[in-house]
Amino acid sequence: MEIIEQSCVGKNPRAGCEDGIVVTPDFVAVIDGSTSKSEYRHSLWRSNGRQAMKIVARYIRKMPAKTTSEQFLTGVTAEVRRHYRQAMLPRLTEHPEDRLTCSVAVYSRLCREVWMVGDCQCLIGGELYDNPKPYEAELAAMRAAEVRRLLAAGTTQDELLRNDTARPVIIPRMLETMRQQNIGYSVVDGFHIPRQHVRVITLDFRPWEIVLATDGYPFLCTTLEESERRLSQQRQIDPLNIGGFQATKAFHPDNESFDDRAYVRFKA
Repeated sequence: MEIIEQSCVGKNPRAGCEDGIVVTPDFVAVIDGSTSKSEYRHSLWRSNGRQAMKIVARYIRKMPAKTTSEQFLTGVTAEVRRHYRQAMLPRLTEHPEDRLTCSVAVYSRLCREVWMVGDCQCLIGGELYDNPKPYEAELAAMRAAEVRRLLAAGTTQDELLRNDTARPVIIPRMLETMRQQNIGYSVVDGFHIPRQHVRVITLDFRPWEIVLATDGYPFLCTTLEESERRLSQQRQIDPLNIGGFQATKAFHPDNESFDDRAYVRFKA
């Protein structure tokens, strides 16, 4: 494998990035830690999403080269679960929003496979593959409709960029959909991952150029420069993210972007 370029940027320069990249001789991965939707915290020093990302990154770095997708799913689940106290488990079973949660896309050199758990994305030979959460588009559309209502009622765009009062409107629905976590869609959270919701892409033995990225890139392109250009363009034309591209968050003026982002391009 040959790494061509990589980048990992946090949305908020004053906070720790919840996305991460792992590169070893046998694996390349991007990890997207899930931003907390509740007040429950597992650590005094890290957000739940950043802690989940760090745990999964450490696990991937120590994986044997021959690790299969099934072994990865079982092992990474056990690794996250090891960070839960036994007394926590009844609460975490009932409240998935309180778990250490992340999405991950992993390329295995020996298996010649990409494993996608959750809503990361990849390009293989220029073709886009993703694994979106089934409710994400619905939630983004709900927020977009509320933003338009607020704009029509006289709230300014600048006011909404500074204080996105449309986002709290969708949080109850967001928490409701999270009850389907590792039931109707897959994530890494220390609970059993349903295999039917994990996307496995198998490559032949031709040379391939691959991009793995988190969903902080609304338009994933075959180069980092072009992906960043499209992100910048989105910020200029629709900073509220309510048009052709809709998201559950806007571009806050003081932040780098609307979400953390990680991108790695390599030859396999």
